[in-house]
Amino acid sequence: MNVVEGRAGGGGEWSQRALASASPAVYWLDRPGAPGPFPPLRGRHSFDLAVVGGGFSGLWTALQAVEADPGRRVVVLEAERLARGASGRNGGFLDSSLTHGHDNGVAHWPDEIDTLERLAGENLEGFIDTLERHGIDCALEMTGEVDVATEPWQVAGLREYHAELEGLGARVEFWDRDRVRSEIRSPTYQAGVWRRDRVGILDPARLAWDLARAAHRLGVEFHDHSPVTSIGREGGRVTLRTPEGVITADRAVVAVNAFRGPVRTRAHVIPVYDYVLITEPLPAERMESVGWKGRQGVSDVGNQFHYYRLTADDRILWGGYDAIYPFGGRMTPEMEQREATHRLLAEHFFATFPQLEGVRFTHRWGGPIATTSRFTATWGRSRDGRVVWVGGYTGLGVGATRFGAAVALDLVDGRTTERTELEMVRRRPFPIPPEPLRWAVVQMTSRAMKRADANQGRRGPWLKLLDRFGVGFDS
Repeated sequence: MNVVEGRAGGGGEWSQRALASASPAVYWLDRPGAPGPFPPLRGRHSFDLAVVGGGFSGLWTALQAVEADPGRRVVVLEAERLARGASGRNGGFLDSSLTHGHDNGVAHWPDEIDTLERLAGENLEGFIDTLERHGIDCALEMTGEVDVATEPWQVAGLREYHAELEGLGARVEFWDRDRVRSEIRSPTYQAGVWRRDRVGILDPARLAWDLARAAHRLGVEFHDHSPVTSIGREGGRVTLRTPEGVITADRAVVAVNAFRGPVRTRAHVIPVYDYVLITEPLPAERMESVGWKGRQGVSDVGNQFHYYRLTADDRILWGGYDAIYPFGGRMTPEMEQREATHRLLAEHFFATFPQLEGVRFTHRWGGPIATTSRFTATWGRSRDGRVVWVGGYTGLGVGATRFGAAVALDLVDGRTTERTELEMVRRRPFPIPPEPLRWAVVQMTSRAMKRADANQGRRGPWLKLLDRFGVGFDS
C-alpha cells in the first residue's frame, strides 16, 4: 500500500525505539492460566479415540466426541504444550466463514455456497453455545470487522463487496473516507465496509485452555510432550507410538495443522510463517486519539494485508503483510523471530497511526499457519479409514476448526452426513507440487501479488493462470 510505504522511512526511528524492549514471545501465552502441564504418556494404554494435536482442531474433536457420547474414552496427545501452535498465537478473530470468505466460497463451490453459509451460521451458534454451557471466558466481543481500503483504487472493489453482502442479507455498512476516518482515525483510510455480525474478537489462548478444561472435566485424558512418532495397525485397531508410550485405539484423528505428523499431508497442506506485534496498553488519551469506539477487528484489502484489533486491556495487536514460506517447509524456533518483518510491521503501524508515536511494543512473535491451494481446510483418510486428518485453515481457523473437527469425527466414525457430502469435504484442494518446484511457485506467486498491489490491483498473467485452476497462496 503506497500511502504506508511512503511514510515507512520517516517512521523508521520510531519503529526501532518501539521494538527495542519487545519480548520475543507470544503475548497470549506469556501469561498465567494455562492448564496442566499434563504428564507425558508412559506405558501402554487403550482408548476408543486418540486425538493427535492439542490445538483448536484437536480440542474441538475431543470435546465434541465426549459430548456426543459421554462414555467414549478419548485421549489427546500433544507434542509440546496445549495451544503452542497457531491456536495460541493467532490474532483472535472469530469469523463464521468456513470458506475463507464468501467470495472464495463462491469461486470454488458456487452450487454449495448457500449450504456452506447456512452451516457456517449454525457452526457459529454452536461455538457460542459451547462457551456458555461450559462457562468458557475467552473475552469474546461480537464487534464485527471493518475491511478498509488504503488506496483510492480499492474503493470501487469495496463498494462491490458491500453491495454483494447486502444482497445476501448481511448487516453491513459502507463508510466513505470521511466516515471511516471518523470511526478509526488513520490518514491511510480511503473507505471501509463494516460487517456488523458473524465476526468477533477473542483471546485465543484462553479459548484453547478452557476448551481443554471442559473436555478434561468430561473425562478426556491429556498428555503433553508426547509427540506421536508413528501410527500403525494392530489387529483391528490403530497403534500410536510416542517416545515413552503406546496407545491402541479404535480410531484416531490427526490434527497437527502446519506441523509434520504421523500421516502424510504435505501434498495439500503447507506451512506459511505469519508475524505479529502487540503494543503496551494504551492510556485513555491515546485511545481517544485513535477513536475505535466500536472495537471492531480491522483488515486492509490488499493482497498483502494487515489485520489488527484491540485486546481487553486496550493493546493493539498488529499482524500480517509478509507471508513467508521456508524452502522444504522447514520449521525451526529461529524462524519465529524475523527482524526484517517485525521492523516492517512496526513501520506500517506508525504509518497507519502516526498519532501513536512513542507507543512501545511489548511482544513480537511469529510462527507457521497451515494453508492449502484453495485457502480452506481439507480432510484425508488413512489406515483403512480408521485414521482421519484435518488441517489447512489459512488463518481463519478460530471458528472453522469446530466445523473441521465435526467433519473429522463424522469421517472417522463412518457416518454419512450433510457435512461429509459437501464437495468441499469430498474433494481435496489442487495438490501443491514437490520441492524445489513448490518453493519456486510460492515465490513467483508472492512476487505477482506484490506487483498486483503496486499496479492498482491488476492481476498479471501468472495470477490469471492460477485463477483458472482455482488455486493460490495466502496467509
